[in-house]
Amino acid sequence: MSNGTLHHYFVPDGNYEENDDPETCQMLFKMTDHRKCGMEQDQDSVILDDFTIIKRQIEDAGRVLEGVGKSISYDLDGEESYSNYLRREMSQIGEAFTNSEKSLIELEVKFKQSQENELKEEHRINDDFLDMIVHTRGVLSGTLDTSVGLKDKHELLSLIIRSHGTRLSRLKNEYVKELS
Repeated sequence: MSNGTLHHYFVPDGNYEENDDPETCQMLFKMTDHRKCGMEQDQDSVILDDFTIIKRQIEDAGRVLEGVGKSISYDLDGEESYSNYLRREMSQIGEAFTNSEKSLIELEVKFKQSQENELKEEHRINDDFLDMIVHTRGVLSGTLDTSVGLKDKHELLSLIIRSHGTRLSRLKNEYVKELS
């Protein structure tokens, strides 16, 4: 537990959420800087060492900045400024979205055409099927008419045959009577 300064406290029961009061906790340590100025060393050598350290830090910072500059130049891909780079990237992204939108529109048109063609094909098949049904119905009707006509002719032939049979039978009987 910490009270926001560099004073750190130990919570004996391990329940940090309920022990907000540092008075109930044991203070572990307090950080202070007890270093004393080194008067024994020569002031000029201390300053020279500080300048050397600062010089190295500046050189390191320069190398870091140079690396960042190179990294940015690679990132900028030959553009002079980041805003130009972003504009170019935005135009490329815009073109990509425009091309994608055109492709989607083309796909939608092709899909609608495909659906219309399928619908036309279904209608054509339905029309062909209906035409076949109508033709079959006509043929069946004609067949039934022919069948009725044949049945009537069969009955007529049956009557004619019976009539001829009766007549032949009578003629035979008459002929047999005359011969006898």
